[in-house]
Amino acid sequence: MPPASDVPAPSRDPGSSRDPGSFRGLGVPPALVSALVQRGITAPFPIQSATLPDALAGRDVCGRAPTGAGKTLAFGLAVLSRLGAEPHAPRRARRLPSALVLVPTRELAAQIEADLAPLAASLGARAASFYGGVGYGMQLAALRRGVDVLIACPGRLTDLVERASVDLSSVAIVVVDEADRMADMGFLPAVRRLIDRTRSRRQVLLFSATLDGPVDRLIRDYQHDPVRHEVRPTPVDRGAVHHHFWRVEREHRVAVTAQTIAARGPALVFCRTKRGADRLSQRLSRAGLQAAAIHGDRSQGQRERALASFRSGRLDALVATDVAARGIHVAGVPLVVHFDPPADATDYVHRAGRTGRAGANGIVVTLVGEEHAAGAEQLQKALGLSSRISSPDVLALPAFELACRLRAEQASLQRAPRRRPRASRSRRAGSPPAASSRPAP
Repeated sequence: MPPASDVPAPSRDPGSSRDPGSFRGLGVPPALVSALVQRGITAPFPIQSATLPDALAGRDVCGRAPTGAGKTLAFGLAVLSRLGAEPHAPRRARRLPSALVLVPTRELAAQIEADLAPLAASLGARAASFYGGVGYGMQLAALRRGVDVLIACPGRLTDLVERASVDLSSVAIVVVDEADRMADMGFLPAVRRLIDRTRSRRQVLLFSATLDGPVDRLIRDYQHDPVRHEVRPTPVDRGAVHHHFWRVEREHRVAVTAQTIAARGPALVFCRTKRGADRLSQRLSRAGLQAAAIHGDRSQGQRERALASFRSGRLDALVATDVAARGIHVAGVPLVVHFDPPADATDYVHRAGRTGRAGANGIVVTLVGEEHAAGAEQLQKALGLSSRISSPDVLALPAFELACRLRAEQASLQRAPRRRPRASRSRRAGSPPAASSRPAP
């Protein structure tokens, strides 16, 4: 277990404690507060309020929160605040990164860079992302210019380290984001090797949907006396998202998916395999929809173009494997379709979390064939959802009538009161978690 970080903590404004519900009150430096205000961000989310004081004090932190809870700013503001407090040489002499953010997917790396780079610029610092699927040229040029916050996928960063293109020996703050996903994808051995290359006295911030199994071993080995913060999710069947489980056999699933997207899209559609995503995208296109597939076999350029088209509204459907469940951040996705049911409750939560974000309404449709019925019932029980699997004759409904039904459900969601997630009390990472409500996207 490494010793506590010796990175200097940022100085707090003595008057800031008067307003604990603000970023300034949490100890975020004025330059970053101003940069946040310019982006329309004025109040912290629960996970940010919970973790920032300890992170800014130099503590190792475990954060657990549902998708869309604001984890990027939670660790990003901690990294940038402490980066601004660290004594360093003039900009032109700095070449080595001071902070490292490790993430499982290319899309997540790019999204974090988009969120943090403007904030880093307000401090005269640089944040850049490094991932596979693209050439090395621009990434090597960025390293030569100097990168303060290095955001990377383990595979590409390992390549850069082995090429002697980057030196991690000055990294004093390490963030491991989506640690459970890293474990699922087999990245934890690489994560360990990369952390071992950073300073021995480092601060480690870890965020994950689960904190047991391999993630717990990572916590024990690389965090010193960590404090755990958890944001309790709201129930998945209340608030902004309505969940449907429809009994649809295989031969009708494409037609039902197309009808539903036409009625209430655009939609993010999940398939189990890369081949299945490609095939469904082609069949939806033949049905008259604008569709594209995104998965691990697509080049980074293809993935970025598909995602850009979806964000801009040029696509009716983005068909994805689970690579997109945690790496895609698109505001206002009204519909998620599980063309292939998810493997378990955790995958359901992360897929469904693409809709109903930031208070917006959303609909999640899971198509259940005869072979999926038992698994769907177990999934509903695990999530605390209604155990009903309906058999609507969607194909017999005109698109207009189906759209009216789905919009009526969303209107009812708007009238229903919502509860904001609460941050649980802090506790040490070794203590048992408090009882929580049902998981939420």
